[in-house]
Amino acid sequence: MTALPTLATEDTIRAAIARLSRISLDAARVVSCYLKLEPRDKTRGKYLIKMKNRVKRAAAEVARLPLERPEREAVAADLERVRRYFDDPGRLPSARGIALFACGELGLFDMLPLPHVHKSRLAVTPTPLIRELVALEEEFGTIVVALCDRSSARFFAVTAYEVTELSGLPAFATRPSKFRGARRVIRGGQVGAGSGEHNYHQRIREEKHRHYAAVADQLFQLHTQRPLAGLVVAGVGVDAAAVLPHLHTYLHDLVLGVVKLNPKSASAPQVREAALALREARERAWERAHGASVRDGLGTGWAVNGVEPTLKALRRGQVRTLLADGQADDLRIDDAVEEALAERAQVDVLYDDQARRAVDGLAALLRFRR
Repeated sequence: MTALPTLATEDTIRAAIARLSRISLDAARVVSCYLKLEPRDKTRGKYLIKMKNRVKRAAAEVARLPLERPEREAVAADLERVRRYFDDPGRLPSARGIALFACGELGLFDMLPLPHVHKSRLAVTPTPLIRELVALEEEFGTIVVALCDRSSARFFAVTAYEVTELSGLPAFATRPSKFRGARRVIRGGQVGAGSGEHNYHQRIREEKHRHYAAVADQLFQLHTQRPLAGLVVAGVGVDAAAVLPHLHTYLHDLVLGVVKLNPKSASAPQVREAALALREARERAWERAHGASVRDGLGTGWAVNGVEPTLKALRRGQVRTLLADGQADDLRIDDAVEEALAERAQVDVLYDDQARRAVDGLAALLRFRR
């Protein structure tokens, strides 16, 4: 078994894709497993119950295949190895998903920690199911996280497999925390701020806004260098969102949210986890929007709903966006996800309850009507 860190690198995934894509067997079979490991999936071992059920179902499916006894026993052994792997929670990476491929005949047992998995599924096929691995990097894109306070800024690029700190902005020169100049006496003997103190605080405010404008300009430059899939701003207290009013119009729709992180001490793993959490929240919003699009599209012919109509649309190449119920346990849905990835259609697996109510197992938004 290949031991991997909690966060697989881009090179690791690409090497795995190259290695797995060369596998094509006539007799032997490969077990391909994708498993979601988000917090709700780990609650009270829910992932393990679902995985055991999938192993049992896969074993039943293999029993119906025209395989010789040694081949059948080899697949059963691979399925058991997969089940035993998940029995020990200590083996699970801290990532939000995992892909696992097993074939005893080839000495294959690869575990790949992933930042995202569309849907937990398990299949026994002549070739490994790697389309989700191939599509993940393109679908995820690059999220930039800007951590800033009143005098400095740090930038991080979060991709499907890596988090990298980019060049930051030079810190502004610090000023005394308080103005210590003369104060003037106003009518009634009250003491008021002198013009010097007023000008001092005005300079502080202007300097702060120039700094946030510079942060916003840096974000726009990053976007022009490589189009971003998302933007997160972070800081402490009320200043966490201070850069938002300075953002270029093009960037506003990319903002996933604001988080509280200390710009001076935040670590790369903390930055990555914050970005993934906000990305997941945005996905739930997309799910609800897609569910509404299905309801609207059914009346105009630009959407289909139900397993059989959606599978038919997939076979015709009509599907632009596949919508799958993330809680439905149906092999046809798992197969549809794989087929949609092969067709380079967008795949949106629905976990939001409101969005799921709009879909009868499977639904699709269409590229063209018949």
